[in-house]
Amino acid sequence: MRLDVILEKDEDGFYVASCPAVKGCHSQGRTKREALANIREAIVGCLEVLNAQAKRQGRRHHAQLAAVAV
Repeated sequence: MRLDVILEKDEDGFYVASCPAVKGCHSQGRTKREALANIREAIVGCLEVLNAQAKRQGRRHHAQLAAVAV
């Protein structure tokens, strides 16, 4: 899966990276390369948290849980 990321340079010279597809997922780095590596790690972390929340919600509602690969 490939996700679009927005890169902007801030007033301190750091690159700020945001992933619009994952609400609230942001990171930064001194270089573009570092910012992209950091946002990748942040996206993985955000998706892991969202997945864990979905599992808990499914158990609370006694719903059937399924998985798909993307």
